[in-house]
Amino acid sequence: MQLGRINHLLIDRLTPPGAYLYDQQGNEVLLPKKYLLPEHVEGTEVDVFVFKDSENRIVSTTETPHIFLGDFNYLEVVHNNPFGTFVDWGLDKDLMVPYGEQIHKLEEGEKYLFTLRYDKETDRLYGTMKIKKVIEPCEEDLTGQEVDLLICESTELGRNVIVNNRFSGLIFKSDISKSIERGERTKGYVRLVRKDGKLDISLDPVTFEKYDQATEKILSILNENPILHLSDKSSPEEIREQLGMSKKTFKQAIGKLFRWRRIELNDDFVRLKKLK
Repeated sequence: MQLGRINHLLIDRLTPPGAYLYDQQGNEVLLPKKYLLPEHVEGTEVDVFVFKDSENRIVSTTETPHIFLGDFNYLEVVHNNPFGTFVDWGLDKDLMVPYGEQIHKLEEGEKYLFTLRYDKETDRLYGTMKIKKVIEPCEEDLTGQEVDLLICESTELGRNVIVNNRFSGLIFKSDISKSIERGERTKGYVRLVRKDGKLDISLDPVTFEKYDQATEKILSILNENPILHLSDKSSPEEIREQLGMSKKTFKQAIGKLFRWRRIELNDDFVRLKKLK
């Protein structure tokens, strides 16, 4: 059985403290009585998260933590003590983040980005803020593929993200087509794999279909009102608020409509051309 992960175990016997579970290698762990259900009888299988309690005993729970071994997530600081910081990871026993694994002072009640790691020497799980040490450079051609994103901090260029729980990515400001918040999980698409293994990410599919949909949307709006008070000089925020698309997608769409001679482009607005 493995600390920090969901283990599929069998109930060996029921006792006053709870059920003792075992794996195929004969390792044993206690599932406390408060987690037992009526269907939990000897010989049945149960999925449990395995970790160490405050007395360094291996235990299990049917509760799901906010973070698994090797994962990344934003966790709230509960309190600090002389040895480190404790954060809420969704279980009764808080997760320890040693001071040596912190990159700056942590304030109680605030959320910060952590990854869950395992220390072989102490046989314990711990949290760390040293994300760069465990992020991998992407060596796969993921261009155009849909990926899982964890939204991270804002920068001057855009939003940092963690991609597929492995890689570092960035959504440029011009590609942010909807409201996203730190700690949010969402889907995205790989626009470019850079030489250093970092990824450029889009929130919209990286296909011509996206621009076709944007073109149809703008035409539909112009058919109802022949003047759209947006242009290629409008801010990404204005375009996103009115149309729900990135500025890059908007410019591609109106460029296509202009080439088709369906619109007139002005400094402050777009006008629908009357068909002759």
